[in-house]
Amino acid sequence: MAFVRVACRAMATRFEMALYGDDPVRLRAAGEEALAEIRRLEAQLSFYRPSSEISRINQRAADGPVRVEPGLFRLLLTARRLHAETGGAFDVTVAPLMRCWGFVNDTGRRPEPDTLAAARARTGMHLVRLDEAAFTVAFTRPGVQIDLGGIGKGFALDEAAHLLREAGITRALLHGGTSTVVALGTPPDAPHWTIAIARPGVQTAEPEGDDLLAQVHLADAALSVSAVWGKAFEVDGTVYGHVLDPRRGRPVEGAVLAAVVCPSATEADARSTALLVEGRAGLDRLARHTPPLQGLVVDRAAGDRGGTLHRVGAPSQEGRGGPVITLHPSAAP
Repeated sequence: MAFVRVACRAMATRFEMALYGDDPVRLRAAGEEALAEIRRLEAQLSFYRPSSEISRINQRAADGPVRVEPGLFRLLLTARRLHAETGGAFDVTVAPLMRCWGFVNDTGRRPEPDTLAAARARTGMHLVRLDEAAFTVAFTRPGVQIDLGGIGKGFALDEAAHLLREAGITRALLHGGTSTVVALGTPPDAPHWTIAIARPGVQTAEPEGDDLLAQVHLADAALSVSAVWGKAFEVDGTVYGHVLDPRRGRPVEGAVLAAVVCPSATEADARSTALLVEGRAGLDRLARHTPPLQGLVVDRAAGDRGGTLHRVGAPSQEGRGGPVITLHPSAAP
């Protein structure tokens, strides 16, 4: 069986696809088409490109309805649904808060109370009007902005996977920045794809031994991992991470890593962000979902390697052929 690997840089990260099939020429052609779709979506969804469709919405939607491309409109409907299902823990209108805390331009600052209050007043999906008949978006007040950074990568992977399926490819593994993964079928020599999740703070892409937190077995499913790392700043001994709780208008406190397995990468991307915001309480939402979803959370603790791990869904899925989260022995509660 032929194997082809293709990759590109988009959305400030590396997208990569491992493709299996009978014809390497057809595999590469399909892979390149899927990568081209990811780059097209980056141009459409980017919060930072002035020419993107999202920037056009952010510039004009406070003045009146803005008609958008149907695929983007469906994504906005999905974002609204996930905002409701996560109790506001996932929110694509968080940009004013990100700017307020200095995470848009990497300055990092603790805002004054009145500045924070003003940013919170411009945050929330209740400020976004979606007209399903006209495919339009409107904001109910000035200063509202949409940033799809918490869902766009997963959406791009789903769209790429759709193109691969249309091309007849049934065995493939796709990832964006190693944090969001889509599995098509299974590899040729195994009943599932095995994905490793590193402990918080471990930077290697292939963790082993004590660096390994868990392994996830995927077949026709998606995994997303969200974590508090990267952008951060310190004020008076308190470290503020770049992941914000849109309900409180403050950086996330408690959880340092969250992972969710879902049927789609779009959903997994958003739900892992929400789970990181909610922490252990968010696992209850996953358990109540129909069907129940699998996930894990690592709570914050002192030290680089500390933390308490909680999970939901994995034990009940054993033997059903679905994705299973297996903890490394040293990580088991």
